[in-house]
Amino acid sequence: MPFLTIITITYNAEEFIGRTIASINQQVFKDFEYLLIDGNSKDKTLEIVNTHAHLFNKVVSEPDKGLYDAMNKGLRNATGDYVWFINAGDEITAPNITEELFQLIQKENPDVIYGETFFTSSSGEKLGKRSDLTPHELPEDLTWEKMRLGMLVCHQSFIVRRKIAPSYIEDNLSADIDWEIRSLKASTKTVRFCGILSNYLIGGISNQQLKKSLFDRFLVLKNHFGLIRTLAAHGQILIRGAKKVAGNNSKKYW
Repeated sequence: MPFLTIITITYNAEEFIGRTIASINQQVFKDFEYLLIDGNSKDKTLEIVNTHAHLFNKVVSEPDKGLYDAMNKGLRNATGDYVWFINAGDEITAPNITEELFQLIQKENPDVIYGETFFTSSSGEKLGKRSDLTPHELPEDLTWEKMRLGMLVCHQSFIVRRKIAPSYIEDNLSADIDWEIRSLKASTKTVRFCGILSNYLIGGISNQQLKKSLFDRFLVLKNHFGLIRTLAAHGQILIRGAKKVAGNNSKKYW
């Protein structure tokens, strides 16, 4: 059994899948399995994947009901002790990351590992750390209760022991926040990775349908924290985000 399963979700991702595959291929420590779950792409995504067939333990390409249906397929096909989603356009930041993760797991035996994230553009430019560009600062000690202030950790920098990893809500654009909260609720030990785990390609489905995504996020948080606490938390997020933008003139990424 590999210590880690890395899962990539794709759909018509020919423009970006190459950078993701390259970041997996560059890992020095290879004791992981790599799965690709594709939504029956119509472009050259699978042609590109097939040129790197030796890297993949399994490739599934078939119609699906959306991103989170595909991610649930990834969970069902995973065999590693831990699961990590690095989707099309996202990258593992450096060649030594899986080795460092393995060493951390051997030392700490955590249920959840989380870390910092770089935001990147479609051209591959690094725009800055997520904690600097959003209202969500990465905490030293992460608990599920702290998630009432929003998604404190980028999904691409959140690694979960497979046996406690829940399924995703398939009809909610903020299902990743719900997944993190429920994973943290089930975790007996959560450990911060001291470094940048992933490069996250901005502009995904939640940004493309921002209004629905924000409403779905509100529903997720209300479900976990109740209406009054969720309303109060959203006020805190807006105030903190406005102060951060005013202080450094950076673009808002909510």
